[in-house]
Amino acid sequence: MKAVTISPPSDVDVVLPCLNEAEALPWVLARIPARWRAIVVDNGSTDGSAEAAGALGATVVHEPRRGFGSACHAGLTAATAEVVCFCDCDASLDPALLLPFVEEIRGGEADLVLGRRRPQGRAAWPAHARAGNLALARLLRRRTGLRLHDLGPLRAARREQLLGLGLTDRRSGYPLQMVVRAADAGWRVTEHDVPYLPRTGASKVTGTWRGTWQAVRDMSRVLQETPVRTEGAR
Repeated sequence: MKAVTISPPSDVDVVLPCLNEAEALPWVLARIPARWRAIVVDNGSTDGSAEAAGALGATVVHEPRRGFGSACHAGLTAATAEVVCFCDCDASLDPALLLPFVEEIRGGEADLVLGRRRPQGRAAWPAHARAGNLALARLLRRRTGLRLHDLGPLRAARREQLLGLGLTDRRSGYPLQMVVRAADAGWRVTEHDVPYLPRTGASKVTGTWRGTWQAVRDMSRVLQETPVRTEGAR
């Protein structure tokens, strides 16, 4: 992992895992709230995403190990802010929507805040991806008791608590493992509706049945883990 562009520390860091998202980056980075830092984690892009992000003022971290979890965790370990947020880098979600999430964390009302995606049109969320997400949400409810409807990527929590969870998944199971271990640690987890827009470019995961199946398989493996006592326990 190597950071090639560094900006001053901020109160909030937004981790943006990135694989060939040069087209979406200008819109996404323009929507980062003022005085927040965007950490774009380049996961092997070949379209100039890293250079574009740096030119737009983001902190750029290179993570050569492929995998959504690898990129997210590289961003988390590079973060220095008290509160860390996560957001996809494909323009399907507006990072400005994270403002109330952060206020809820800072106000002590929740330990982990998640965005429940509400698709804006059929093109925003393919039927097979919705079905897979719904099935996993039900399995999560059985495993943890959390009555969540989505395992979406828009989320916020305190950095030290997140690191204390000891997350190990480096593929598609990373977001789910975060929620499972947070629940096991007794975290207060809340969920809020957010508009979900048609993404820019082709999806690497939910755009195909194969990608969706791989994600479901990764997440199912996480659900089978034995509960562990973590440093993030309340």
